[in-house]
Amino acid sequence: MDRDGIVNRDAGYVHRIEDFHFLPGIFELCAALHGAGYRLMVVTNQAGIARGIYTLEQMHALHAWMREQFGLRGAPLAAVYYCPHHPQGVVPEFARACECRKPKPGMIFQARDEHGVDLAASLLLGNQETDIGAGIAAGVGTTVLYAEGMPPTTRATFVVRSLEELPRRLGIGHPAGAARE
Repeated sequence: MDRDGIVNRDAGYVHRIEDFHFLPGIFELCAALHGAGYRLMVVTNQAGIARGIYTLEQMHALHAWMREQFGLRGAPLAAVYYCPHHPQGVVPEFARACECRKPKPGMIFQARDEHGVDLAASLLLGNQETDIGAGIAAGVGTTVLYAEGMPPTTRATFVVRSLEELPRRLGIGHPAGAARE
């Protein structure tokens, strides 16, 4: 799943815990997915690093806290993958085009290789067409666009307007009682 706009409210370059606000229903959704046998992973573009807005260390601290919050709620994250690059970045080390920045599939391929992920049997949840494009390019079997309003034209398998809707669409029951070990 994507991070900004799926896990948390996308407030632009979120990198501090006090500015990180989980979306309603994300923990219940992820607990239901985990209970249904999905391994939960985040794939996120973090151009704020290349743009000099925050550091790798700040992002790692935020992600450690985020992972702890998921674990405490029965939805452990197996991994968090991030792309720190952007072609117009100001930090020379990260100012470049790359194969990991969505819509390219590099982070998804890394997850596949490190965790033995069957991409054809996987689900990608994103809120932008770049997320969907990365999933399609990687061969992810089901791509889901989360769009609260009227979605743009999309290549996603389907669109959901609330996170609570997804477990039902996948046939895994209501998220409130679906988590199991």
